[in-house]
Amino acid sequence: MPDMKTYTPMIQQYLKIKAEVPDAFLFFRLGDFYEMFFDDALKASRELEITLTARDGGVEEKIPMCGVPYHSAAGYIEQLIDKGFKVAICEQTEDPTHAKGIVKREIVQMITPGTVMDSRSLEEKENHYLAAVTGFDDDTYSMAHLDLSTGESKVTILSSKDEAIHELVTIQAREVVLASDADESFVKVLSDRGIRSISYMDDTTVESTFSTILSELKQDKLQLSMARLLHYVQNTQKRSLDHLQQASAYQVDAFLRMDPNSKRNLELTETIRGNSKKGSLVWLLDETITAMGARMMRRWIDRPLINQKQIEERHSIVEVLIDRYFERAELRERLKEVYDLERLAGRVAFGNVNPRDLVQLKKSLQQVPAIKETLLSMNDQKITEDAKKLDPCSDIADRLEAAIIEQAPLVIKDGNFIKDCFNEELDQYRDASRNGKKWIAELEQKEREKTGIRSLKIGYNRVFGYYIEVTKSNLHALPEGMYDRKQTLTNAERFITPELKEKESLILQAEERSIDLEYSLFQGLREEIKQEIPRLQKLAQEISRLDVLQCFATISEERHYSKPAFNHERIIHISEGRHPVVEKVMDSQEYVPNDCQMDESCEMLLITGPNMSGKSTYMRQVALTSILAQIGCFVPAANANLPIFDRIFTRIGAADDLVSGQSTFMVEMLEARHAIAHATQNSLVLFDEIGRGTSTYDGMALAQAIIEYVHDRIGAKTLFSTHYHELTSLDQELSKLANVHVSAVEQNGHVVFLHKIKEGPADKSYGIHVAQLADLPKALIGRANEILVGLESGYQRIEPAVELKNKELASTINEEASIGQLSLFGEELQPKKSKKADALYREMAKINVMEMTPMEAMNELYRLQKLAKSMNESK
Repeated sequence: MPDMKTYTPMIQQYLKIKAEVPDAFLFFRLGDFYEMFFDDALKASRELEITLTARDGGVEEKIPMCGVPYHSAAGYIEQLIDKGFKVAICEQTEDPTHAKGIVKREIVQMITPGTVMDSRSLEEKENHYLAAVTGFDDDTYSMAHLDLSTGESKVTILSSKDEAIHELVTIQAREVVLASDADESFVKVLSDRGIRSISYMDDTTVESTFSTILSELKQDKLQLSMARLLHYVQNTQKRSLDHLQQASAYQVDAFLRMDPNSKRNLELTETIRGNSKKGSLVWLLDETITAMGARMMRRWIDRPLINQKQIEERHSIVEVLIDRYFERAELRERLKEVYDLERLAGRVAFGNVNPRDLVQLKKSLQQVPAIKETLLSMNDQKITEDAKKLDPCSDIADRLEAAIIEQAPLVIKDGNFIKDCFNEELDQYRDASRNGKKWIAELEQKEREKTGIRSLKIGYNRVFGYYIEVTKSNLHALPEGMYDRKQTLTNAERFITPELKEKESLILQAEERSIDLEYSLFQGLREEIKQEIPRLQKLAQEISRLDVLQCFATISEERHYSKPAFNHERIIHISEGRHPVVEKVMDSQEYVPNDCQMDESCEMLLITGPNMSGKSTYMRQVALTSILAQIGCFVPAANANLPIFDRIFTRIGAADDLVSGQSTFMVEMLEARHAIAHATQNSLVLFDEIGRGTSTYDGMALAQAIIEYVHDRIGAKTLFSTHYHELTSLDQELSKLANVHVSAVEQNGHVVFLHKIKEGPADKSYGIHVAQLADLPKALIGRANEILVGLESGYQRIEPAVELKNKELASTINEEASIGQLSLFGEELQPKKSKKADALYREMAKINVMEMTPMEAMNELYRLQKLAKSMNESK
């Protein structure tokens, strides 16, 4: 880059300001446009698909340049933020008429993925979190996060890097703030997990301005991360943050914990296929009325309770709301008129609230007395206590009612949104303006009568002010010297009179002062409301909670859910349980309910049955029933008695983690390891088809080892589905394992899935029948049946004996085959001593079973069978 001094003063100014924000697009205000230069222009033209131009900058080569109109910049900024970029807004900060030399400019705001406040960029039913993470020498981490749009702020301490990453993924952090010397591997993992926006802030000093927010945080570790976050917000936003709530510390162990993979496998907030909200648990429960209620419901789903008293308090309110149908219907109608109080309060503090926002705030507050009255009419002690907590903020509502007109505009600059009689001075200006305009209308009529020119009119524009306009065809009717000529047009002449000029001055002065005074009154009103933000936020919390509970009641009544009970004996008793989402998707089709019975004598269910029969659905419905119960909702079952789980782990479905370069099997093993490492006796573990990603023997050995480990060492309630039928004999060795299967019957050569869970192991897998349902070629199906018959008749398995380790198994097969004796899964085959038999055994000894896929093994077995038959026939 050329020497700075060779550039024009304006480009020098641009480069100095750009150096402050090297990782952001600098929107540099020039007149009615935000301009970008150099690399910013090249990248912005590509990302925003706008025209790239160039301009002189004092050097030989022209400087790349592109820009967006000031009035439509919000849409372009939104596009960049959605892609994970940051935008710095640079404005003129002095009046150009008073500037000496180039106009002074400064960055007035940084917009980043975690600090967006524009409602168009915010998903109304989701929180928008900005987080900060600090690592410590003892390998613990503290994490603070806040939602700038609502003011919610929280902080916690995490015991490892993995836990910190899990928590960031759980809250779906849009941006993470780290120290500049943060571990690069940590940053890479965050990027791999979809957190694209990483920012840096080293200042963690506890400023006096942070005292209110940090007042409840007693540990230094907690204060450090929250201070880091506050410094970042303060530096980027450069405006009042009075709406930030007092930071509250929480412990992740105080809630039912699920790692991100488990949440994804259970499809709590989005589906595995398509990442769609439809088909998720959030979609099922989406009966909240308010946006803030919807956000709270998502937080509850992310963090189910483990405190039985708190859970049962929610259940008792849901039960009352179900019983009081008409009151609940009235409540829902009232909530429809309640806007997003949390984000309205945020916009008041942030300074981007408009008159229409204040009308929405007023209408929301005006619903609270009726909501309170409806709750009190239910005559329930707990609901009455909650109703008394509702502060209608009537003083705020009355003030807004007196101040803002009902059909308020979105913008402030044009005025005309403050009611008459709100301010005496404003009324005087308006009277002068209105009377002046009335006088002008009367003057126009009088001049028409005086001149006889019916088309004569009095108009106004900002350049020339008020004028009398007469068309050229009527100029002959004007007496000479009657008006003073002001402007000549193609088809008309414009005139002025001393009287009109005097009135113009009075009218325009009144209008200008009126608009200025309205703006000042609006600012004062906003400051008044800002002082009441804590009251509004508390009310928002109470309304949100009420909305979620009425939502649970509505869903529970519509879907015929039942109130669960809890026990401390670790008993799972679910009668006629259903998968809540699958049931809704099936709609009019009849869903087949199933029981789940697990007491102290049964810690593990080994589930067998054909593909597509419903094993995974059954496992998920047990987990979702527990989650629904622990968030305070009723459950999809005739009745349910459950333990309160501390953690839920799921290993369901198969998918490569392409970003991390991990195969399906590696993902499976990592998720199994995580469950085994962290599960307790009070956890729920779901393992679906563990071991299928490798060879049959490997997979079976691992599956049995995992079953034994969880059974003997952890004791968690576990549902383990498998296609390895050999494992069903484990119920003879493991005292707390029971076999169940999903039933299916064969009719006319076709399989019919009954989707019913029954005791005992499945009698067969029906794999070829499923292939037939998939409409594979008939010849292929026939050939598969031939191979299956050959496989089933070839060897009589005595016992699964999968305790052999991989190398030992391979060694046994190869070594014993070489001396004419093959030990395969416990059965010894004694060959006849013959040259032909020796040849067959030599062929078998060449095979490395451990490196074969199941299909390769079947094909090799078929080849050996044909060889054996040909030897027998030649004999």
